[in-house]
Amino acid sequence: MAHHASAKKRIRQTAVRRLRNRYYGKTTRNALRVIRAATTKKEAQERASSVISMIDRLAKRGVIHKNKASNLKSGIARHLNAMQA
Repeated sequence: MAHHASAKKRIRQTAVRRLRNRYYGKTTRNALRVIRAATTKKEAQERASSVISMIDRLAKRGVIHKNKASNLKSGIARHLNAMQA
């Protein structure tokens, strides 16, 4: 257990950040699932821009690695290109 005030504060901050990161990560994964489950290309394209911005935000804030963000975005693009209009 932490004895210094700064260590106790660090534990509190870490807990809050972990919960926030888990929430944003889960929200983004659910949005990706919605895109992959979309039946029409138009519907998927409408949601793609918001999901890509979510992914970019996660990478910028350090929740996910920038290479993982690139892989996710390219996967979305591949999925959209493979869909029939």
